[in-house]
Amino acid sequence: MKIGIIGVGLIGKTLALRLAESGHDVSVANSSGPENINKDVLSTGAKAVTTEDLVRDKDVIILSIPLNRIPEIASLLSSVPEETTLIDTSNYYPARDNKIESIESGLVESVWVMQQLGRPFAKAWNAIGSHSFAVHGKPEGCDDRIAIPVAADRDIDKDVAIKLINDTGFDAYYTGSLADSWRQQPGSPVYCTDLTVSELKEWTDKAEKERLPKRRDLAILVFMERMGNDFTKRIGNATIEEDAAFAIRLNRTLFM
Repeated sequence: MKIGIIGVGLIGKTLALRLAESGHDVSVANSSGPENINKDVLSTGAKAVTTEDLVRDKDVIILSIPLNRIPEIASLLSSVPEETTLIDTSNYYPARDNKIESIESGLVESVWVMQQLGRPFAKAWNAIGSHSFAVHGKPEGCDDRIAIPVAADRDIDKDVAIKLINDTGFDAYYTGSLADSWRQQPGSPVYCTDLTVSELKEWTDKAEKERLPKRRDLAILVFMERMGNDFTKRIGNATIEEDAAFAIRLNRTLFM
């Protein structure tokens, strides 16, 4: 498939590497131009292009940017045909995204995104940590393969997302419509807890919508107390595997 990825942060980079490695025709873009995309993102065959070129003639476009930047690219996507599958990987974190009152009042994050884009999409890769996504992919059929939840309103979007999740080294589990995708938002039992598909099936329906924000914010407070306010500086150093393992243990304790 011809795939465009907007955003080459930790999740976007792994998407580019894995999907190109799987044989897809992958293009990547960011807000600062193709010349500023690190070469390691392109090491398995992805191409760096402008955002305008990226949205042309694609089967799939993946948005791997912070949720608060979704409105900025809505006009860019307005000319994308309906048959093109969009996939969003974002999550709402008030400290980063600034408070969005409708989400604070209970609107499902994906419903808010759909309002900004004015079109359907699939929600995927939002509920796995960047370290697990980068290093824990396994071949199809492994008993302990981690599963990634996916939500979508259209069958075509669901089917495409499930195939691509498999191509990145993970099982996929359909959690329902975008209106029900709160079950995979931060604070839910399946959010960054590295469950197998059988475990994910069990825990998806145990999510309690009204409790998600408090659990999400508590996890951030505990994690920041351990790491320091700018814990992103830990990314790439020798403790990243230890930090990621701690985050999974913490999420399982608080969310499940």
